[in-house]
Amino acid sequence: MIPDRCSLYKGAIREGTTEFIARAGEEVVVIRDVPAYVCEECGEAWYTAEVSRKIDAVMRDAHDRKLCAYPLTAGETSLDS
Repeated sequence: MIPDRCSLYKGAIREGTTEFIARAGEEVVVIRDVPAYVCEECGEAWYTAEVSRKIDAVMRDAHDRKLCAYPLTAGETSLDS
């Protein structure tokens, strides 16, 4: 169920797209243009069950190293440096 308002910032929820970013082992996976319901205030995203299943399938492939993806330029740092 998609809420009418964000539980954190009380912003209105609108249909849109977002990026899903997660780690698969040592790799970072970025899925762009994911259909979502997004808070207008904070950008928090809610996914339908169908979209969640598709994300799960992509992440399974990423963990199994079966994902055909192209590399992204990115930087990484930590606060320990």
